[in-house]
Amino acid sequence: MRTAVVTGANRGIGLELCRQLAARGDTVIGACREPSRELEGLGIRVEGGVDVTDDRTVADFAARLGETRLDLLVNNAGILTREGLDELDFDRIRRQFEVNSLGPLRVTAALRGRLHRGSKVAIITSLMGSMGDNGSGGMYGYRMSKAAVNAAGVSLARDLASDGIAVAILHPGYVRTRMTGGQGSLDPVESVRGLLARIDASTLETTGQFLRGATGEVLPW
Repeated sequence: MRTAVVTGANRGIGLELCRQLAARGDTVIGACREPSRELEGLGIRVEGGVDVTDDRTVADFAARLGETRLDLLVNNAGILTREGLDELDFDRIRRQFEVNSLGPLRVTAALRGRLHRGSKVAIITSLMGSMGDNGSGGMYGYRMSKAAVNAAGVSLARDLASDGIAVAILHPGYVRTRMTGGQGSLDPVESVRGLLARIDASTLETTGQFLRGATGEVLPW
């Protein structure tokens, strides 16, 4: 039986990741700032009060895990706000960097000692972080923060390879969640099915690749 941690577990993609991981028999630990009724209803271990932007709460979470060995860490917590060139809000942009870029790095570093050879780390990023795919501009904070976490994911892949830990950098698709205002081409069930397929297939040979969850297509940086 594998043990998985999912951040941002209280809703959307994170909630569905917890649901599908638990359904296949994994031991799941859902971490979030404020647990939702839906998350608590899954019957998994729920760890509230985990703010991925805060060193103290992440360290407290790591301490509560004790000697738990983790087979999978899914860095899913994220936020999206919409800034155009004529409506830049630098405080909101900084907040997206804190959550979307530094959060996965902070959590992975804090939990590194509980990972082992054969463990996997997944970063749920976005095609919006691709410079090669950017044909429309705008969305400054979200695009920049996701490009930054992609860079962090590649560095983690290099640094963790000697420990036998693979890193998957995954675009979940345009998913109908509260974060996207219910818009999108995929529902969370479909998206997560693809994400888990990519995570299961990830190896040290594919570590650090930027992949489309639904198909496994390698995406441009």
